[in-house]
Amino acid sequence: MSESGGLNQPQSISDLLLFRINRLLSVGGAPVIRLCEGAHGISRREWRLLAAMANGGGLMPSQLAQHAQLDRARTSKAITSLVQKKLVQREVQLGDKRKALVRLSDAGRALYARLFPQVLVIHHELLSVLTPAEVALLDGLLDKLQVSADGLQKRTGGPRADRRRGVRSSLHAPGLQA
Repeated sequence: MSESGGLNQPQSISDLLLFRINRLLSVGGAPVIRLCEGAHGISRREWRLLAAMANGGGLMPSQLAQHAQLDRARTSKAITSLVQKKLVQREVQLGDKRKALVRLSDAGRALYARLFPQVLVIHHELLSVLTPAEVALLDGLLDKLQVSADGLQKRTGGPRADRRRGVRSSLHAPGLQA
């Protein structure tokens, strides 16, 4: 829990919802990262893509990026790495070599089958401090927050940051000053 104003009356960055969620992800996700990297030789991003492909057939890389909520460039790099590790197969479409479907290989499905139960243990351990009613409440609240975030993104859209230059592209639009 926050030491100052909390979510209702934020007094510092430590009180802001997104900061607290990010801190939870960072600390709570560390065991998953160690498990993926140390025991299975894949990155967190690669795990995310494997998990996204586990319940479906082939996907276009752009569909996979959207499903996993990753940008296309990072998704492409991770797919290339997964193909090199023989965990994913890339199938070029007839008639258009620029288009390809990606799907888990047998080795990728086997890794997912081993890793997912281990990630579930971490999931259940994190939630173990909550009662079943609190877990159900949290689940519903997260759904509501996701709907709110999706609406906010649609309303604000806005330019993406140019991380290479450390600026937002809107700062260079006519009439705007940095």
